Amino acid sequence: MDPIVILLIAMAIVIGGVLLLRLHAFLALFAGALVVAVLTPHASVVDNEIRGRSATVKSVDDQGEVRLKPARGYTLSKGQYDVFRAEGVALQSMGELTITEMISKNVAQISQATMKILPGDVITHRRDVLFAETQGKRSVGARIATGFGDTCGKIGILIAMAAIIGKCLLASGAAERIVLSMRQAFGDKRTPLALSASGFVVGIPVFFDTVFYLLMPLSRAMWLKTRSNYLLYVLAIVVGASMAHSLVPPTPGPLFVAGELEVNLGLMIIAGCVVGVVAVTAGYLYAVWANRTWEIPLRDDAATAIPEEVAERSRPSLIWALMPIVLPVILLSANTLTGMVGDPSGWFAAVAPYVKFLGDKNIALAVSALIALIILVKYPDPSTSIAHGVQDALLSAGNIVLITAGGGAFGHVLRQTGIAPAIADRFPLADGGLSMLLMAFGITAIVRVAQGSATVAMITAVGIVAPLVASVELAYNPVYVALAIGCGSKPMPWMNDSGFWVVTRMSGMTEGEALRTVSVALTVMGVVGMIATLLGAIFVPLV
Repeated sequence: MDPIVILLIAMAIVIGGVLLLRLHAFLALFAGALVVAVLTPHASVVDNEIRGRSATVKSVDDQGEVRLKPARGYTLSKGQYDVFRAEGVALQSMGELTITEMISKNVAQISQATMKILPGDVITHRRDVLFAETQGKRSVGARIATGFGDTCGKIGILIAMAAIIGKCLLASGAAERIVLSMRQAFGDKRTPLALSASGFVVGIPVFFDTVFYLLMPLSRAMWLKTRSNYLLYVLAIVVGASMAHSLVPPTPGPLFVAGELEVNLGLMIIAGCVVGVVAVTAGYLYAVWANRTWEIPLRDDAATAIPEEVAERSRPSLIWALMPIVLPVILLSANTLTGMVGDPSGWFAAVAPYVKFLGDKNIALAVSALIALIILVKYPDPSTSIAHGVQDALLSAGNIVLITAGGGAFGHVLRQTGIAPAIADRFPLADGGLSMLLMAFGITAIVRVAQGSATVAMITAVGIVAPLVASVELAYNPVYVALAIGCGSKPMPWMNDSGFWVVTRMSGMTEGEALRTVSVALTVMGVVGMIATLLGAIFVPLV
């Protein structure tokens, strides 16, 4: 069956399962993965494995010197290789050749070729051909389980640690400390700016609905004090917290996307913050305009839905409150910089192993979670025990791991259909230029509008886009593809989005008011963030 047809069937199952049947996102993604795996022919699975363990011929001269482009993570060496040529989407075996010498990483000397080598041919070591044929014989269940397990290995620990960090920040009062400090820094007149900044910072480790619930009492208090600008207060929270949710790990969506595209986590955090600030600024300016255009007061139903401001309590200092959020960025960035040094010497050589250990993404998040727990021990929540709080965090993390790993299984079997060459063959614009970013943004936005969840939209979209990214030579760092997917998850939230109802119910807005304010604000942020991403890919490609 045509890979494009399989893709459309799979998207219909995932979107229909979530939207119409109200299935849990994991079940919808698993059902999509199951159908894809059943419909994928054996030959397509083998071809996909060969493409992932091969090198593409770029040029060949009369002396047998061949320039090659290895697949991501594939290393060429001397030995016997099988040669394949693309006939449409499928690969056809053409003959054999022997690499007698590796002149450089991507240049080989060949001999004993049984046919004429052409640019675009794919060469694969004989052992990798045998491996690909073995993978093609695996059962449907085994192939789905491989994608599920690989994804758990990439993001399972990270999501668990991030959930603990978020819970500890809330329970210890650290999140409140960040909000209060931001408010003091900006002053009462600039409270909306403080709400946006607080929402963005706290929204990095904490889910959007929790951040909104945390900050809404301050919006209510400010309206009762000033009797004005209620819509601005609400939108300020929305634009800050929602952008971090889609761009900055360890939030599950961007965390999963970064893993699938093999983007350095430290780079993803920094780039997500930069694009996020640009997008939040645009969203905030729209919020100011909307507040001047429409008068939306605090209604009685909203007042009863929002708890009174929390009583004064002992809270950690701002430095301690920010440490679990900032420390992973420092450790991951230090590890990245250390890896850029070719041959460390002197004191740097002695320090480098420790930086590499602490800069591992799993260790960095674990250290931050430990610090967050220490803060919680010192500033406990009087309403619940520490053990109970951590248990709740891990239960929440387990649900997110299921969804993201289900998305990993979906993406894994989708790649095996040969979707990347199929799209590249039918849509020549799917190359390594800016059109790739526009495609990533568009696919994510379509899935987002269709089924509502930003996270599910990102997970579904990266399953389609990641094989394309792996099959072409990008003119920029793949972090920009991840950012495009994140920005694409923002446009036009409406009644099928749970976050839409969180905002309307807790703020007291009607559905119509939310559509022309909240939905438009997020759409503006998504588009402006995408423009910033395109400009970054052009002027700061990071390659």
